Amino acid sequence: MSDVEEAIREAAAVEIMPRHRQLAADEIIQKTGPHDLVTVADQLAEKHLTAALTAILPGSVVVGEEAVSADPAVYGAVSGDAPVWIVDPVDGTRQFVRGEARFCTLVALAHHGELLASWTYAPVLDEFATAVRGGGAHLNGAPLNAGSPAPDADLTVAMSHPDYTTPAQKEALLGLDVPGIRARPCGSAGMEYLAIARGQLDAVAFSWEYAWDHAAGLLLVTEAGGAHLTLDGSPFRIAGGNRLPFTAARDADTAGRIRTALADG
Repeated sequence: MSDVEEAIREAAAVEIMPRHRQLAADEIIQKTGPHDLVTVADQLAEKHLTAALTAILPGSVVVGEEAVSADPAVYGAVSGDAPVWIVDPVDGTRQFVRGEARFCTLVALAHHGELLASWTYAPVLDEFATAVRGGGAHLNGAPLNAGSPAPDADLTVAMSHPDYTTPAQKEALLGLDVPGIRARPCGSAGMEYLAIARGQLDAVAFSWEYAWDHAAGLLLVTEAGGAHLTLDGSPFRIAGGNRLPFTAARDADTAGRIRTALADG
């Protein structure tokens, strides 16, 4: 765990933070649209992490957001036989481009579709969260406990931007527009998962399933006592094929309540 943490901190120090609030216009590229950006910091940090992580665990492979963008076939390694590092070098690229603090680097280790460990690092905030399957979740070394919402309290839910939803998913998300639920647009997925794990956010409702956005956070939430459910009531699978939208929440009851609202939508 410490070797991976050191590699993540180094990638952020060398490739990400020197470019925070220092990006030139030609270092920012639109991929599929104005909300889907990549920067030179994303690209170089992923290369840095790919070299470091495979050296830490020989025989492992890396599935990174930018590598998959260049070659979609890389994504198949998530369900392959080799241990796989799932990497989002800068989760919250829009926030990073705007010079904000709420972005993070996400790394998860999985094997045969099972999450084993995860790392979430927000360098500007100096927050480092880790989780180990069966070993709990921690933030800067202190245990995380998501807890449960207060009885009868409105639930605060971060949800997908409607631009990235199908008509059916958009209709499902409308199920959150009911008394007792206060939905808002999500920011960095990794930071939203961390907010759940520390009891500051009740749930998320997301309509996309790229593993680099969710793997680290889902293990963090689970090890902090939370739960996750897809639209059909089954847990989220990092290999894909999930019924969307899905939810992750502070506890099982809250996850069930949000899933029911999505289904009713």
